[in-house]
Amino acid sequence: MKSYQITAWSHELFKLQVTPGGVYIDATMGNGYDTQFLCEMAGETGKVWAFDIQEQALKATKERLEKHGLLAKAELILDSHTQMEQYVKPDSVDGIYFNFGYLPGGDHELATKADTSVQAVETGLRLLKPGGVMALCIYSGGDTGFEEKNQILDFLRKLDSRKYIVIVNHYYNRENNPPIPAFVVKKG
Repeated sequence: MKSYQITAWSHELFKLQVTPGGVYIDATMGNGYDTQFLCEMAGETGKVWAFDIQEQALKATKERLEKHGLLAKAELILDSHTQMEQYVKPDSVDGIYFNFGYLPGGDHELATKADTSVQAVETGLRLLKPGGVMALCIYSGGDTGFEEKNQILDFLRKLDSRKYIVIVNHYYNRENNPPIPAFVVKKG
């Protein structure tokens, strides 16, 4: 691994746990970097569902996937990640990727919020297959970031340890509220 930024770090750890060629969800498509990563993981046989509420995110992701010849691998959905269960069946997903916060280059007022983020994580857990993995890139700061971070971490802390393994990482010696990569594995 060449980069220790949260997304690169999370991608590497995600790849260690998730079977290539599976079904994946990008719950927060943003500019499409994670959607591209998941489409590459999907390979010839897999599928990616990507969600965002911003038209700008959908457009950027579509352009990115077209540029890399990956658009056929993905369903890009202009809807909230809280609605994932309307599109994908429970116990059918190998991996889910969340990158909370705001759209880089977009309106910072349009950011993920604590209540809906926790709701989306809870929905995602129902969608995961046994053995499936959820990656969460949790940021803090801004108007709602600390509240969102605290609520997500509190929710993860309370998950039943007989059903889930929760691993939370920290950039321990970094200042200014560094992001937190977290992973949830649904036990089989």
